[in-house]
Amino acid sequence: MRQLRHPLSGAIYEENGDGLVRVTKDGQWGTFTSGGVWVDGTLRHADPHVCLWVGGRQVETRHQEAANAAAAKGAS
Repeated sequence: MRQLRHPLSGAIYEENGDGLVRVTKDGQWGTFTSGGVWVDGTLRHADPHVCLWVGGRQVETRHQEAANAAAAKGAS
């Protein structure tokens, strides 16, 4: 699970496993899409860029691609 503290607001952004992001700040929380659209909760505003970083599709790095290719080659 990915988690990030917003550098300016201090809010905690957490991926909740189903493509949504839970944002917690000052005892309030809200659930948002990875595009920053409010879904549920009392906290109704979130940084859409941070929502995307936390909840968006993750792309493999070249190192991960090489490790996966090596693992697949070794399993063959």
